[in-house]
Amino acid sequence: MKVGVLISGRGTNLKSLIDACAADDFPAEIVLVISNKADAGGLEIARAAGIATHVVSHKNFATREEFDRAMTAKLNAADVDFVCSAGFMRILSDEFVDAWRDRQLNIHPSLLPSFKGLNVYQRVLDAGCKVSGCTVHFVRAAMDEGPIVAQAAVPVLEDDTPETLSARILEAEHKLYPHALRLVAEGRVTIVDERCVIEGDTTVA
Repeated sequence: MKVGVLISGRGTNLKSLIDACAADDFPAEIVLVISNKADAGGLEIARAAGIATHVVSHKNFATREEFDRAMTAKLNAADVDFVCSAGFMRILSDEFVDAWRDRQLNIHPSLLPSFKGLNVYQRVLDAGCKVSGCTVHFVRAAMDEGPIVAQAAVPVLEDDTPETLSARILEAEHKLYPHALRLVAEGRVTIVDERCVIEGDTTVA
């Protein structure tokens, strides 16, 4: 399966996907990385791995739809089958989401459907949660919604700050995202009534 990855920042989840795809038995290959920011650190990670990159700046387009069409054109030109959003900080248009429906994953740093949106770690601490985590899900038009492929729980410690909690959740993300992509690429995930039904063992390695 040929994968395109959308990023905006340092690319730590991108690196975890690149590392996973480097294994001989991994059923997906990253063929393109697109960033809306030219200074995104993830671009250098991709180039170092020999992966094609493109910068598609949202600032160059009058509408969200025009920006998204430009990304789709780049993805199609690279024969991308599947899209992974990895720290991509733009809200996607309904047109883009529909074009890639059931062919796009996102990772979010909470146990969805709780704590959608931004400022997740502070909100988790303010709510007094004892457990948080991360979620990989198929993308839908509404923010941080869609069928859940996989989740990982992370304990919230009494002395946690947003920074310490985010660091531990990020470690979990780096294991969870490749795991979820493998499940999808192996054809083990079926969406039934907007829920993911998964065949076989779902243990995260």
